[in-house]
Amino acid sequence: MYVRVKICGVTRPEDAIDAERYGADAIGVVMYSDSPRCVTSKEAEEIFTSLGPYITRVVVTHTRDKDDMEKVLRIRPDAVQISYGFPRVAGTRVIRVLAQGDPLRTDCEAVLIDSSRGHGIAFDPAYARRVVQTSLVPVILAGGLTPQTVREAVRDLHPYAVDVSSGVECTPGIKDPEKMRLFILEAHRENSRELSLPPR
Repeated sequence: MYVRVKICGVTRPEDAIDAERYGADAIGVVMYSDSPRCVTSKEAEEIFTSLGPYITRVVVTHTRDKDDMEKVLRIRPDAVQISYGFPRVAGTRVIRVLAQGDPLRTDCEAVLIDSSRGHGIAFDPAYARRVVQTSLVPVILAGGLTPQTVREAVRDLHPYAVDVSSGVECTPGIKDPEKMRLFILEAHRENSRELSLPPR
């Protein structure tokens, strides 16, 4: 299965452009959060506008405020990644965040495993494996991934996608181009290996 890569917590157009050039499948921006990676609506629009037409634009938010969510939707992201129980919105894909112990969700297009809520704490492999094996929707793996650990995680767990933020940064919110390049390369190595295997 082809594993996709999302570079999250992007705060500058130049980082988004680098990530896309290196092969990222999705770019995430954080809005309405106390995260040091939080951006304004204007900044989010500038980041999204810098990207080409074939990359997925995701807004990550932990807000419970409906007015905030309306402002998020005005910038027309391809998907919204949320931790709380906002209803699905017509025309926008929903990624629901799962922490260890949360029940599986089907009221979304995908679930994302991240107990750390963006703080870079490593995921629990046993929990992640159970979710990947039993979820009825695609599973995105996040939490503590780095260029040094992502290939093993992809090989062992076979998620639909992997998500990284702090693992490819030089400072909070500022991405390191070389770390992004290596992360995407390592995540995609398993794709190349599977594509090169002879048919059974």
